[in-house]
Amino acid sequence: MTSTGNSMRWVRRAAVALGSSAVLVAAVGVAAHYLDTSATLLVVLASAAPLLMMCGLAGLVTLAVARQWAGTAVAAAVLAAAAWTQLPLYTADRVDAAPSALTVLQANIFFGNADLEGIVAQVRSRDVDVLTVNELTDAAVPRLGAAGLDEELPFRYLRPTAELAGGTGIWSRYPLSDQVEHLGFALNMVSARVQPPGQPSFVAVAAHPLPPVPRAQTDTWSRELGQLQQILRGLRAGGDPVVVGGDFNATFDHSQYRALTGDGFRDAAEQSGAGMLRTYPADRWWPPALAIDHVLVAGADVTGAEAVDLPGSDHRGVLAAVVLPTGGDQPGSD
Repeated sequence: MTSTGNSMRWVRRAAVALGSSAVLVAAVGVAAHYLDTSATLLVVLASAAPLLMMCGLAGLVTLAVARQWAGTAVAAAVLAAAAWTQLPLYTADRVDAAPSALTVLQANIFFGNADLEGIVAQVRSRDVDVLTVNELTDAAVPRLGAAGLDEELPFRYLRPTAELAGGTGIWSRYPLSDQVEHLGFALNMVSARVQPPGQPSFVAVAAHPLPPVPRAQTDTWSRELGQLQQILRGLRAGGDPVVVGGDFNATFDHSQYRALTGDGFRDAAEQSGAGMLRTYPADRWWPPALAIDHVLVAGADVTGAEAVDLPGSDHRGVLAAVVLPTGGDQPGSD
């Protein structure tokens, strides 16, 4: 056998090895999507599941070029499974846009150190009706007021903290009542009833479950998401629409997050077909990789959702157009 033949043989073997490895990585991503676990490594892998799944495309092409047809068939099956896990985010419900839609913005303000004037400018330019805020500090509250937030959204229910990430708040264009601070979370969680004129009242929730990493606290993270699910069930049992904004520190590929979308709750990006709204980290030279900020609704419909810039924050925000029911209708609850 010639040296050229030997070289081609080694190239082909290397291609098969690389292609097979890429398909294996994609299969790990699919498995991580479905596993209900609090094991730290698997939680982290689920966070990166879409990126892992994309490796399957490279594996498919490589194995096809190497004429490994059995491997190519396996790669195609893994890619089909991967596409199936992500399809709900890109398939919109048929909901007509409504001029009376409420605009909800979820914003993590980076320990209160974001460009608060820039964030208020976003609220103003996008006609936001309800703003949910995470990492709200005592010092940030008057700064937001000085930037004009209280003029735009004069009603508020706030539970800030002196520093770090614990503070949470709700600002609203419309009157608030029934304010509740939900205890038992490491980071504050609050809710309040909002009464828009001429429309049904609804419950607004601002949530911020503890992140699973970098500390080894995935058990607490999983427990808090389960506790949040129970609270949302209780709020929904009252029969009123519920709108939740938060830095959930979880992606659509975490089974613990998808559990929240039962009982009539829908992810705004999923219902509107907006796709994966990657929001974190937003303060790097590369684009955000993880979709951990979300808006959830129950008893209401979402006609559009998008990720928006929050100047100076390490997160992007999530903006959603929410249509409340009229009369006896209860959209989004089946």
